[in-house]
Amino acid sequence: MQRRTLLQASASAALAPLASLTPSSAHAQSTAWPAKPITLVVAFAAGGNNDLRARQLGVPAAALLGQTLVVENKPGASGNIGHDFVARAAADGYTLGIGAMGPLAVNPSLFPKMSFDPAQAFAPVLLIEKAPLVLVTRADKPFRSVKDVVAAAKAKPGALTLGNAGNGGAHHLAGELFQDAAGIDMLSVPYKGGGPAAGALLAGEIDLMFEQTYAALPSIQAGKTRALAVTSAKRLPSLPDVPTLAELGHPQATVSNWLGLIAPKGTPAAVIQRLNEVFNTVLRQPDLAAKITGPGNELGGGTPEEFAAFIAAERTRWAALIKAKGIRLE
Repeated sequence: MQRRTLLQASASAALAPLASLTPSSAHAQSTAWPAKPITLVVAFAAGGNNDLRARQLGVPAAALLGQTLVVENKPGASGNIGHDFVARAAADGYTLGIGAMGPLAVNPSLFPKMSFDPAQAFAPVLLIEKAPLVLVTRADKPFRSVKDVVAAAKAKPGALTLGNAGNGGAHHLAGELFQDAAGIDMLSVPYKGGGPAAGALLAGEIDLMFEQTYAALPSIQAGKTRALAVTSAKRLPSLPDVPTLAELGHPQATVSNWLGLIAPKGTPAAVIQRLNEVFNTVLRQPDLAAKITGPGNELGGGTPEEFAAFIAAERTRWAALIKAKGIRLE
């Protein structure tokens, strides 16, 4: 199933559209781009963070582009279905995608076969955000610090349980990095999504989990869970008293889930540049920036080249970890 949402452009707020395209694209339009609605594909179900961010960005972006932006949800296969749709779309600037960490950087090392090559199929536009994770435990557990966790794990290797949202996800990979960095061994317990894993933590079924910060905050603020550390490079404004793992001597465990804007490879360079300018402008709008940073995420932005280099580095990093740990889908 797919869900479509029209994000209407505001004519009064629109900027002048791009006057011409480079002739290299077989799909280049003879009229100014954009001359018709643009589709923005989200490779996950409606209601999740990727979907929410697409809709929040889509309204002001449509206004600046002067065209309607249509959000389409194409979930399935850990994001691969939606990304495959973008990869196969005409490279004319009228199909874009919310590019996610999994399909772009992790899944190539997890799936025995993929219908697209993430390294070759897309033109990166810009990084939208990074979403750090927070190591949490139930409030009645004895762990008051990361030091307590490490000591307990070393005393009884394999005894502590560390929940995650499924093998190969950001929760799981963060946990593997932390164990490597701290020199400990815990039992990884996969669930079918972050919600079930968080529910298991609150029910006392597992000892700890790395949870997306924006999802963890309500339970932390309600006193149901205790935050021990965050995986960001710097402390988060939403959790100013919670140290980073880097501060605690584990910089290797600095990690964030992330998402960005992508287009099919071969999309004209002038279109990519225009999209980059528009979405950078949108990300700098105070209200939108607050929606991203308020729950604990980090604002993206930058050039297409910077985003391409970031994706490549992430792909290399996760490929090495997945191979070393022998991580497989279950």
